[in-house]
Amino acid sequence: MYKDAFEFELRKKQIPFEREKEYTINYKGHDLLHKFFADFVINNCIILEIKCKSCIIEEHYAQVINYLAISKLQVGLILNFHEKSLEYKRVV
Repeated sequence: MYKDAFEFELRKKQIPFEREKEYTINYKGHDLLHKFFADFVINNCIILEIKCKSCIIEEHYAQVINYLAISKLQVGLILNFHEKSLEYKRVV
């Protein structure tokens, strides 16, 4: 639901994005079977992960750091919609 609403807002504001962008993991020249799927890639420069958890934890940071390493992008955002006001963390 949050991802759908976020996608609606991106489209409304005409911000370029890809949803559920797939990243292949290459290990020593071989593509692995497991793939990562980033919730959103905004304007081909920001990884955006959307959560609805009690808080942002180290596991969420690790997830975004992995996406950044694989994608070669430099900035990630974690948005957490669980609280009354939006919680967010920037990951570089």
